[in-house]
Amino acid sequence: MTTRREKQLRDEALGDIDWATPPDGVTVSTFEAPSGPLAVWEAGEAGHPRVVLLAGVTGSKEDFFYIFGELVSQGYHVQSYDLAGQYESHRAGPENLSPPKKHYDYELFTDDLVAYLRQGDTPVHLLGYSFAGIVAEIVAAEHPELVASLTLLGTPPEPGQSFRGVKRLGAFSTHAPNRVAAALMRWGVVVNVLHVRPGRLRFVKARFAYTRRSSHADIMGLMKRVPDVREKLRASGIPIDVAVGEHDLWPTALHAANAEALGARLHVYRTGHSPCEDAPYELSFDLLDLFARSRTAG
Repeated sequence: MTTRREKQLRDEALGDIDWATPPDGVTVSTFEAPSGPLAVWEAGEAGHPRVVLLAGVTGSKEDFFYIFGELVSQGYHVQSYDLAGQYESHRAGPENLSPPKKHYDYELFTDDLVAYLRQGDTPVHLLGYSFAGIVAEIVAAEHPELVASLTLLGTPPEPGQSFRGVKRLGAFSTHAPNRVAAALMRWGVVVNVLHVRPGRLRFVKARFAYTRRSSHADIMGLMKRVPDVREKLRASGIPIDVAVGEHDLWPTALHAANAEALGARLHVYRTGHSPCEDAPYELSFDLLDLFARSRTAG
């Protein structure tokens, strides 16, 4: 049986890759969501237990490159889509809604997710990364019948003004216009403050040519108004994991408190905000354990 240490060693040996090219076995398609066309990656056999992985603001399905193969190899049907306004889902937006809206809001993102979940087998194992974790937990709280397990990966750990616990950015974000906060985040990525590898940096820069600035700014505003659904989630009985890097944007203590409030297990990896990129094998190890626990709980 593979051990956690073996997974950690595989993570430590990761090299640079072409992030824009899908892994072997992944098919590319489009889902017509309420907000417009969403770009989708999919792998594994339909009818097998279903996993849906969602990346957050400025992120994309490619962030789960390594995790696809790990989960598919264990018999799972794995899917991911770019949120509306992000990367290859940039054509999806509030103007496509009926009636049209002017801004991206929580309802847009949650309605898209509910529609996507309902077009296949449910309940699903759902993972939300960063901002997408907020979307995922809202949907799990309001539609627990659709969710077999929930993983919150680097998800803001506090309701309300979620940036208040972030060093330096917290105080600034309270007063800065949303578009300024979004521009600052983009600048940080472009100048490589996170010290990512050259191939990864080329890819994340290329994504910015597609991701709508309006969606980025609107999401900055939404992250200052995070609804508190922890009581509903805990009462739902859905098995939940909180997964974070030890150098995440938010202090580990806040994630630990959030996990306790949710009745969730906490996993801390030796990474920054992106365990799906920097510790994908160890993260997959814990995902598979959660999926197994959800079968027992069910």
